[in-house]
Amino acid sequence: MGLLGDLKDDVVGFVRDPTDEQKVLLVAFVAIAVADRALYFVDFPFVVRTTAAVGVGFIVMFLVSYLYTGGLVPPDGNVDDDEPEEYVDELDP
Repeated sequence: MGLLGDLKDDVVGFVRDPTDEQKVLLVAFVAIAVADRALYFVDFPFVVRTTAAVGVGFIVMFLVSYLYTGGLVPPDGNVDDDEPEEYVDELDP
């Protein structure tokens, strides 16, 4: 299909049935936009305003992720394993 077909499928999937990650990122994007517009009326330089808005977006993203999933970091696949995996150096003959 190509790049445009894949992009169309992604957009349709986002609108019809968004994943949990997409929901959290959408809320963070909206928070960045709102924070940027709120800081627009304060006499801050552009770089400071944009950096602060992105910082607000990250804080909101972590907060919403924690509220939505109940944890900040997803567990590893080998949480229940008692033995750590043995390190193998690929360059050592």
